[in-house]
Amino acid sequence: MGKRGSVLSKFQSLDAYAKTLDDFRIKTYYGAALTIISAIIILILLWSEFNEYRSTEIRPELIVDKSRKEKLTININVTFPRIPCYLLSVDVMDIAGETQNDLAHDIYKTRLDTDGTRIDVEKAEDIGDHTKDIIKIVNSTSLTNETYCGSCYGGILPESKCCNTCEDVREAYIKAGWTLSNPDEIEQCVREGWKEKVENQSKEGCNVAGNVRVNKVAGNFHFAPGKSFQQNHVHIHDLQPFLQDKVQHDFSHEIHHLSFGPKVDGVVNPLDGVGRSISTGQYMFQYFVKVVSTQFHFLNQTTILTNQYSVTQFERDLTGKDHKDGHSHNHYGGLPGVFFNYEISPMLIINREESKSFTHFLTGVCAIVGGIFTVAGILDGFIYNAEKTFKKKVELGKHL
Repeated sequence: MGKRGSVLSKFQSLDAYAKTLDDFRIKTYYGAALTIISAIIILILLWSEFNEYRSTEIRPELIVDKSRKEKLTININVTFPRIPCYLLSVDVMDIAGETQNDLAHDIYKTRLDTDGTRIDVEKAEDIGDHTKDIIKIVNSTSLTNETYCGSCYGGILPESKCCNTCEDVREAYIKAGWTLSNPDEIEQCVREGWKEKVENQSKEGCNVAGNVRVNKVAGNFHFAPGKSFQQNHVHIHDLQPFLQDKVQHDFSHEIHHLSFGPKVDGVVNPLDGVGRSISTGQYMFQYFVKVVSTQFHFLNQTTILTNQYSVTQFERDLTGKDHKDGHSHNHYGGLPGVFFNYEISPMLIINREESKSFTHFLTGVCAIVGGIFTVAGILDGFIYNAEKTFKKKVELGKHL
């Protein structure tokens, strides 16, 4: 029994929190106030620490992008209030030599009246917040009998060897490097009322929306007037319908959305909501975009591969005016339209979602509780000693 008592006595001597007898404890009003205030502060800080423990943060990391032979998806939604859809061409080209002329696949064009209301709804597809019910205009073809084979009027024959519609004749002309200057002499155009349709649509606007897959190299995509085609490895637009139209068209535009890759919450697209308005048709807008590959790694083990970009803008009036002898001479140079020139950064941004560990939370809790009680104890001792000193001076003054 004695041996056991000595062991317990030695173990008891390890107590770092020696207790005092209740008879020697002095409880004060200011001590109670400090205790209540300390408890309130501890609860507030513990709640803040708990919320921080539950929250997550994104930590960025910058490395060299080693990806190869990847494709880049460009999501676009742009409105041109003063140029009709039949005059608007969407083209893509890159430094690798790949060219996509007059894109139609996954690009949706919506005819707009002068008030911006959609008209001639033929096909719609939900493309996103800004692009719901966007219409892909389908070129109408005339009903002809099975034996009919229309002439191409000297243009390059298609695979079918026949040009049964006005659009077929126009394509044959473009392949030959010609322009369709007089549709009244083309049987198919007269039968379809092509000239009347163009005149009826000449005051309309156009919304272009959809997505384009391109090589992940530097290049550009642009919205320009007239049918586009390649001739002797040169990119050419048939500008005659644009320049000779009796209605004044211009490339005023509003970019509802432009992004590269999937949408991620928190990623800001600098060109969303950007717009420009002008009054001259011979005007070029250029946006120089620097695209940076970006990865998001979330705590639920999902990974999103997307892109961020920065942009600078430039615009140029293609009409120069020389005033000599009271006359004004216009000099046309360049291609009017809206051009997006993009470059691919060699860097890759990796954003990792992180949260604080439970041990970090416990450490914070202990630091808060211990720190508050320590500071409160120092204040309590200071107030107690000050009070005792003050009372002694008062009593000494009375005896004197």
